Amino acid sequence: LDLVEVAPMANPPVCRIMDYGKFKFDAAQRAKESRRKTVSVGMKEMKYRPKIGPGDFETKTRQVLRFLNEGHKVKVTIMFRGREVFHPELGKKILDRVAEEVDGAARVEAEARLDGRNMVMVLAPDKRARQSAAARSARSPGEGAGAEAPQGEPVPAEAAAAAPAATVDGSAAGGDGASSGADGEE
Repeated sequence: LDLVEVAPMANPPVCRIMDYGKFKFDAAQRAKESRRKTVSVGMKEMKYRPKIGPGDFETKTRQVLRFLNEGHKVKVTIMFRGREVFHPELGKKILDRVAEEVDGAARVEAEARLDGRNMVMVLAPDKRARQSAAARSARSPGEGAGAEAPQGEPVPAEAAAAAPAATVDGSAAGGDGASSGADGEE
């Protein structure tokens, strides 16, 4: 057993009689546990140009969304070359489009600012916005499917009732009537 100083900064300092090896082991375990619980938030960067094409814009924005869903912050950079630097509104427009595209998954942490020849904006993953967007998208199809199912069930029943009548009267006239009735209801 050893005399171990547990809290040296306290007034008066706190000491305990205990096994020093066990004390060091417990401290190492606590430090290891705290390191495991901390999530390292990396910063990713995506570079755009003011005259980016629509396909490239979509691809880069999908990649930004993937980074955000993985929990990384994303630094979106617009690189100006030559005389493009005199038109920062073009870069601002692209950054606004990126922010609008990732609206459900991120929040703008640092607004767009001109930094030399680059315009920079930082996006951070937003769990609350992502959860509310997921809830909205889950709710919308659920409501749509719930609304369509009751309408969908009576239509086949009416079509089934009309089909035997059409067969008795005449298949050509009955077939046209069932088709137009189904098209009219949809």
